[in-house]
Amino acid sequence: MELGVAMSGNLFSQFLQVMPGADRPFIRTSSGRTVTYGDVVAVSGRMANVFVQLGVVPGDRVAVQVEKSPEALLIYLACLRAGAIYLPLNSAYTLSELEYFVGDAEPRLFISAPEKAELLRPMTERLGAAAFETLGTDGETGSLMEKAAKAPSDFIDVAVKQTDLAAILYTSGTTGRSKGAMLSHGNLGSNAVALRDTWRFTSKDVLLHALPIFHTHGLFVASNVVLSSGASMIFLPKLDPDEMFRLMPDATTMMGVPTFYVRLLQDKRLNRDTTRHMRLFISGSAPLLADTHREWAERTGHAILERYGMTETNMNTSNPYDGARIPGSVGLPLPGVSVRITDPETGVALPAGDIGMIEVKGPNVFSGYWRMPEKTKAEFRADGFFITGDLGQIDPRGYVSIVGRGKDLIISGGYNVYPKEVETEIDAIPGVIESAVIGLAHRDFGEGVTAVVVLKKGAALTEADIMALLREKLANYKLPKRILFVEDLPRNTMSKVQKNILRETYQHLYA
Repeated sequence: MELGVAMSGNLFSQFLQVMPGADRPFIRTSSGRTVTYGDVVAVSGRMANVFVQLGVVPGDRVAVQVEKSPEALLIYLACLRAGAIYLPLNSAYTLSELEYFVGDAEPRLFISAPEKAELLRPMTERLGAAAFETLGTDGETGSLMEKAAKAPSDFIDVAVKQTDLAAILYTSGTTGRSKGAMLSHGNLGSNAVALRDTWRFTSKDVLLHALPIFHTHGLFVASNVVLSSGASMIFLPKLDPDEMFRLMPDATTMMGVPTFYVRLLQDKRLNRDTTRHMRLFISGSAPLLADTHREWAERTGHAILERYGMTETNMNTSNPYDGARIPGSVGLPLPGVSVRITDPETGVALPAGDIGMIEVKGPNVFSGYWRMPEKTKAEFRADGFFITGDLGQIDPRGYVSIVGRGKDLIISGGYNVYPKEVETEIDAIPGVIESAVIGLAHRDFGEGVTAVVVLKKGAALTEADIMALLREKLANYKLPKRILFVEDLPRNTMSKVQKNILRETYQHLYA
């Protein structure tokens, strides 16, 4: 099929160049349905034609809040082909949350799950969306698939520049308004190739995919790497250990958040035999505890490969495929990506080993925040480095470690306390599952170091027990003023601990 994109910067043309034969599987669902690479081209072409019929022109936003399915991913590819800007939205967002995103992004088209159409259509129309369609999860239901079935599969892809926007992903907005990170065709394409090569993906790989596809991890890291290597995926709606063990024999690789690995470690079926055929396990989106890394290696013989990225940059660093995958480290800068540690106040580069602000620069780094020029300007240095907001350090070998978010830094009695340092010591105590260390308003110290701890069932540890052990490990100014016990830590959809919720919950602890 002649698609007219040879000279284009369109990301879809990059995928086309390495696509295997039309009959090769692209996605197999847990129910056994198969979508081939031929289907990818034909159905995304039909969808792109529907978008054009609905008045979508290059640069228009297409907002999507649907459940995970192969067709939901094909909407993203259809947007690339039509030159539209893809805007995926968390399927858990409420009506009031969606009102903000629709009002801010002003999409031309909104696509929802059929069961939410009655609730969402009036809101999108009121906020100016000219078109509204629905998509089910079976590949057939919903108005979009009904229209696509009648549309031609041939579509001449829109020629775009690499700097043209491919997607807007909204940050989680743990402080203030969510910001729309603007990602170009070149941002996504360069990162897909860097990860494909770093992780040695080929057309022989089959990725076990249980992540959501409204987030950069399941959408761009997983799907773009597969598309850039002509590989296949097994799609699960969500984390389901029974299904994962059933389907793992057909896979070669898996990507997950730390919760995946913790849950699978609790299952007696996890051993060297059940993972023998696997080539690679990758973890990201939240810090992986060093204990989880070590326990996984002991049980399976596989060292989990941890990497580091964010909505604004996709992936920045990765532990090596060959070489040491160091527990607690997110590895080395990816090809073409520069990483430096700076003084958070002055921006002056710091020597190896010092803790400071992580700044990154490279073709993966976004162009800025949607309709927030002042915020964009504040987040970039004059030489083009992006200020990530993450605190970290680089060891003499070049390995990067994350210490915490800049906003999580605790200043107690005039001293800087890095939560990760305290959490590492608490997490190493037998009987502790995990901890979160936060700073709370304190009359004497400005901020009081406070630990929120989850214990293993049956563990008889007390606040005094943990404090006694910490006194042997930490300077007095780093010691928690209080240790609180909870059954679980609050997390977002990608497994990150929501320290803002903890700070709000316990804000009056020292009042």
